Amino acid sequence: MLPGAMRLPPLPAGTRWGTFPTTADTGLWARSRSVDGLLGGLGTGLFAVMTDLRQIRAKEVRTVRAHAPDLAGLVVALLSELIVLEQTEGFVARRVVVRATDRPSPSLEASVYGEPWDQDRHDRRKEVKAVTMHQLRVTQHPPTARVILDI
Repeated sequence: MLPGAMRLPPLPAGTRWGTFPTTADTGLWARSRSVDGLLGGLGTGLFAVMTDLRQIRAKEVRTVRAHAPDLAGLVVALLSELIVLEQTEGFVARRVVVRATDRPSPSLEASVYGEPWDQDRHDRRKEVKAVTMHQLRVTQHPPTARVILDI
């Protein structure tokens, strides 16, 4: 654990994320055994595209909420809210933990563990401008997703 950081909740079992090549942007994929794990993996993976997660201290927890008509919309809404958090408040996350529900409509609440951007400690990998709907693929059974990030 980094000095000054709180203990992070574990990722749900089977949660993985990574990137894939695209023509001009960056692709982000995730899979998990649960929808919560899938969404948390995508959120954490988004910040891994932006910077080295190992350098981020979990000093603060921010809450992000999103609503959408379906799971694919919820993926885009969550990632868009996280990009806004980074762009407007300069907040970067080491871990994103999500609690999603589909009743009465698809929505989520995410706990975002991280700290404000520190240019002396955080290396900028890529600036993510937006999440695109282009080639968006999301399945619920099993929970998987592929998203293109506009950089």
